[in-house]
Amino acid sequence: MAKIKIVKFGDETLRKVCRPVDEITPRICTLLDDMIETMRDAGGCGLAAPQVGVLRRIAVIEVEEGKVYELINPKIIAFSGEQREQEGCLSNPGAYGITKRPKRVTVRATDRHGNVYDLEGEDLLARAICHECDHLDGKLYTDVEIKEIKD
Repeated sequence: MAKIKIVKFGDETLRKVCRPVDEITPRICTLLDDMIETMRDAGGCGLAAPQVGVLRRIAVIEVEEGKVYELINPKIIAFSGEQREQEGCLSNPGAYGITKRPKRVTVRATDRHGNVYDLEGEDLLARAICHECDHLDGKLYTDVEIKEIKD
């Protein structure tokens, strides 16, 4: 496994819509492993492929230590409630904002073995799912309704 350089705010890669993954290859599995290592090393709870310069619909999330979710071609299929919480991004270190996100989210994704599954998340996991799925569509947390931003 290898750590990958994280793309920072201002890089046009973060504003591009990612392409779906058509086939899960060994290269995709290596990318997942490298993204997990990079996310952990940076102290984050999620990382999307465009944040490491890869325009594919792939994200990893770990809000609970040791419980990693690999999302290939994720699509949010349900959401409810509302939360306003602090949110930041590994591509914008040291800055955060209070964002408005759903309290509960269900996402449908594929894992590295080709299994399609639904993941239901609440609170931080719901926020992380929304945040990483936004990255895949070229959106940043600063595009979400924000109450305040602090550096």
